Amino acid sequence: MKSLIEILRYTHGLSKLAAGIVVASILVALTGIAVPFVIAEVTNLMVAIVGGQTVGLHQPLLLAGLLFGFDIANTLIRNYGGYLGDMMAARLKEQLSTAYYKHLLSLPQSYYDTELTGTIINRLNRAITELGNFLNMFANNFFQMILTIIITVGIVLRYSWVLALLVVAMYPLFMWLTALTSKKWQKLQAKKNEETDIASGRFAEVVSQMKVVKSYVQEKLEYRKFSRRFAKTVVITKEQSTYWHKMDVLRGSVLSALFFLIFAYIFVQTAEQHFSIGDMVLLITLINGLRMPLFNMSFIVDNFQKAVSGSVDVLTALKTEPEPSDSGAKTAKRVRGDISFDDVSFAYADEKEKTVLKNITFAIAPGEHVALVSQSGGGKTTITNLLMRLYVPEKGIIAIDGRDVSATTQASLRHNIAMVFQDPSLFSGTIRENIAYGRPNATDADIQKAAKAANADEFIDELEKGYDTEIGERGLKLSGGQKQRIAIARAVLKDAPILILDEATSALDSRSEQLVQQALDRLMKGRTTLIIAHRLSTIASVDRIITLKNGTIDEIGSPAELAATDGLYSTLLKLQQSTDKAHKEKLARYDISADG
Repeated sequence: MKSLIEILRYTHGLSKLAAGIVVASILVALTGIAVPFVIAEVTNLMVAIVGGQTVGLHQPLLLAGLLFGFDIANTLIRNYGGYLGDMMAARLKEQLSTAYYKHLLSLPQSYYDTELTGTIINRLNRAITELGNFLNMFANNFFQMILTIIITVGIVLRYSWVLALLVVAMYPLFMWLTALTSKKWQKLQAKKNEETDIASGRFAEVVSQMKVVKSYVQEKLEYRKFSRRFAKTVVITKEQSTYWHKMDVLRGSVLSALFFLIFAYIFVQTAEQHFSIGDMVLLITLINGLRMPLFNMSFIVDNFQKAVSGSVDVLTALKTEPEPSDSGAKTAKRVRGDISFDDVSFAYADEKEKTVLKNITFAIAPGEHVALVSQSGGGKTTITNLLMRLYVPEKGIIAIDGRDVSATTQASLRHNIAMVFQDPSLFSGTIRENIAYGRPNATDADIQKAAKAANADEFIDELEKGYDTEIGERGLKLSGGQKQRIAIARAVLKDAPILILDEATSALDSRSEQLVQQALDRLMKGRTTLIIAHRLSTIASVDRIITLKNGTIDEIGSPAELAATDGLYSTLLKLQQSTDKAHKEKLARYDISADG
């Protein structure tokens, strides 16, 4: 229950809708309870007629009209309450979805390092659906149920305190029997949710990388993994459902016994003429009408358990600490591009025992081009991530233009840095939209100028819809070279003074590589540039190279200086010139292509 209350704090403006639903529920209960009274009057009237009393036709017609009126009113009010419930569910979904998404956007990169995309999505969908179902059922049924019970017990009490006691006894007994199932049910539901989330996470991965799956002919493997997860949910559901329905049989049997006592008491009292025939019909109709509230209570408890289970998962994400606070940080205007790392060490949160970077110290002057070389996993990408404050160093200071990046707001810091990834990382949409991602308020002229600088205009102009061409998810309708040039155009448009290149030419054919390299050369001009090296030939003209070994700096110098030493860079150059298979494999461990 606590998790439900906490998650509802992320919603607002639902109170009027909830109040409307409560009022509608009360009116539905009142119009529903009025019917047994009319039926009782009809019964008494018919008994009187059978006994020889003369009655005009207007009386039964009036009673029939009352039944019709209550029935129509009940239908109209119930549907209006249903409409309010639908609107509340829609607003709940909107508010929780946006709150969840907004929070996800604020979470640190480390959160996404450990979570599957599909799991994050499925968690939201499941929680919102289950929470919406519960609140809708609760609002539309709970107050109606409570009011029906209170009024019914009050009426029954007028006739017999013994009968009222039997009626009241049903509810705590039923709730106690229902509560017995709750703890075990929720544990099983949590296991089922976990299996579903993992399967959904893998599903999203496979769909986004279907080309890889098909190229390695692993459709059957992926199907087995997926089906195995859902098969487990069937096994869990079997245990869960068996337990629930066994308990439901017990509940139903206990209720049947109580109803037997209640009806037997009514029949005996009527036979002994303590109740009239009309009284008997009224009491039977009213008490029998309590069956539905009792069964609704079972459904409310069922939906409540699902809502609690779903809300716990979303609440866990919502309680995850966002990125490092900007409290006290200042907004940086356009920087010169002076970068320094002073005694920086870092380890990932889930691998604290494994230090990725140890006591890293170096400085880069404005406009300087520096390449990072290390073994795979040696810390190249980590350095760039720390520069952008995607992670926080355990110790040491990272500064731009002499100011600690932790004292600079994240948004203004990242506005001053552009990135071109080895994977272009485009979005579904048009070419125009993807280039404009670098500066959303850019004019068409600015976008076209950026495309020209990135050597992208030549192929864009050949497309039937030009800049309005839809490129598909992750740009799947474009070639590798085309995607890379769009990514470069995006960085050109951003026009940031600091540039990070996760070398973008390593997986391209010679023609595409030439066009991309020309675009990169234009982009790097006048910008402080950090290059994560994948080809030694492309960093031969940089100002300096920093090599990393076992998380520490091995050497720093110009390509010519390092080539003349016996250090890592010199060793890699020699390995690249070798045709030996073992040497090529060793080169690959350093993320360096062997084709120079």
